Amino acid sequence: MDEQRKVLKTWKSRPTLEGAGVHLKRAFGFYEVKELDPFLLLDDFHSTNPSDYEAGFPWHPHRGIETVTYMIGGKVKHKDSLGNSGVIGPGDVQWMTAGSGIIHEEMPQRTKGMLAGFQLWANLPASDKMMPPRYRGVESADIPEVPLDGGARVKLICGKVNGTVGPVKEIVTDPEYLDVTVSSKAQFSHAIKKGYTAFAYVIEGKGYFDREATRLVEPESIVLFGDGTSVAVRSSGQVVRFLLISGKPLREPVAWRGPIVMNTEEELELAFEEYRIGTFLQQQHR
Repeated sequence: MDEQRKVLKTWKSRPTLEGAGVHLKRAFGFYEVKELDPFLLLDDFHSTNPSDYEAGFPWHPHRGIETVTYMIGGKVKHKDSLGNSGVIGPGDVQWMTAGSGIIHEEMPQRTKGMLAGFQLWANLPASDKMMPPRYRGVESADIPEVPLDGGARVKLICGKVNGTVGPVKEIVTDPEYLDVTVSSKAQFSHAIKKGYTAFAYVIEGKGYFDREATRLVEPESIVLFGDGTSVAVRSSGQVVRFLLISGKPLREPVAWRGPIVMNTEEELELAFEEYRIGTFLQQQHR
């Protein structure tokens, strides 16, 4: 039986300064952890002004999480302690599992048009926080775009839509990551596992995110869904584009400081001490 999810709440992303001085919008972060489990943070960065982003995100550590960078405009250079390096361009995805520890940098490049993208942080369960780190780079050409009846199309990064499976697989929290566009006065529906956390983030346009069509949600807004087995979205008089993300909640204690997320304060202290004395990258030296 289909149990359509209702909208629990919506809120606007907030201006934030991050990295070495990057201006971005934070959709959610530290204070919303309990509501978004297993997701920790979602940042939306978009600007036509290079001074908003050129300072970038110089070398910094991560442990205990996965970071997912999805570009829709412009380019970002990256390097990490595993030896990976390259450029993430429009439509590309960088899915990095920090596990026991990784150090990397992400440096947005000056562009004539809009630099735009998103970074999502997903928590790792206690049993996998110290797994070996890994990096997955997915080019735009390898991300399928699935047209749907009713006037919608989906760029499928992770998950399954109409029998098509996204290129990112075998992720611990069993996430789905969809970039959905619904044409004017059209509809979109999608099954989501019962008990999983689910949210949408509106990129452009406006839409209704429940069957009752009681709330018209604007760009740069989060939509947090209640439980159920599916979501339904209807555009208003214009095209609406949004990220639809879901995953299995961990329901574990969260100890979080900066770029490191563990289960206890003692684990946090150990991580930062290892970073200070140079033993943070232990898995890469075995």
